[in-house]
Amino acid sequence: MRPDRLRRPANPIPAVPEPGLSRRRLLTLAAAIAATAAVRPTRAAAAPADERNDLIGRNRLHIVRPGDTLVDIAVAYRVGFVELVAANPTVDRWLPRPGTEVVIPQEHILPAAPRRGIVINLAELRLYHFGKDGRVESMPIGIGSEGLETPDGETRITGKRKNPTWWPPASIRAEKPELPKAVPPGPDNPLGDYALELGWPLYRIHGTNLPYGVGRRVSHGCIRMYPADIETVFNSVRIGTPVTVVDQPVKVGWQDGRLFLEAHPTQRQADEIEAGRSLADWPPTDPIEAIRAGVGDAAGYVRIDWTEVRRIAEAREGVPGLI
Repeated sequence: MRPDRLRRPANPIPAVPEPGLSRRRLLTLAAAIAATAAVRPTRAAAAPADERNDLIGRNRLHIVRPGDTLVDIAVAYRVGFVELVAANPTVDRWLPRPGTEVVIPQEHILPAAPRRGIVINLAELRLYHFGKDGRVESMPIGIGSEGLETPDGETRITGKRKNPTWWPPASIRAEKPELPKAVPPGPDNPLGDYALELGWPLYRIHGTNLPYGVGRRVSHGCIRMYPADIETVFNSVRIGTPVTVVDQPVKVGWQDGRLFLEAHPTQRQADEIEAGRSLADWPPTDPIEAIRAGVGDAAGYVRIDWTEVRRIAEAREGVPGLI
């Protein structure tokens, strides 16, 4: 693992070959890039969007110790399991070799959404909290599994409950008839110690008594967080705080006049990663429209490294790259 992945590199990082990469996928993306190349500006990059700083955080390195697994490392650093596996595609998730460098993905481009209240990006399995003091915090989340997907759209915080009681809905009690009608606060309560009610019935943001489920698609649609993270958000938001939920596998953002691209697995691809399968059978999300939207009025002043665009779009490691 090269150390320059922990910075915003001036020179692109060599691509890691993806096993079984289909020729059709490469041709599809290459055709899209070629179609845009005809309008690619040739003048040198100026300093577009100097006032915009769309990146937050900084990646870190963990040196694997005997007995470590990526599940344990994810919980220790409070990152999501799927995002950690995606950022380290060559590392064995269950038996990583001691001494191996593991990238802890903590640098992120802000989603394309109103920068207020809470913004959740389903594809990224992350929540962003925009504080009134201007600070932005990003935290991993668990979301709904296939067939029980967490909805997207706009809502608000409608209630706050500390040490909540959980009343399992009829659908869950049908799956698990042994459940009681109400689960009181305590270690057996899947809501954890804090719950934020949303304007969407039956959906909430809450803690968990199973932290290994954070950063994965394993819930019945609710948004679960690490205990320390939900406590922070709970104490920072008020009833009425807006909540925006988007699904953006590809994000583009500026930092100090430079343009960055970040590509994550889609929700379906997250399930493939969870199952230990390759992403080779899934087409990449075309990053070009996201890039055009991110460049905006600076299109005449910025030059795009389309080779790096293709690498990021194919690798889907969830780590911002300079393009």
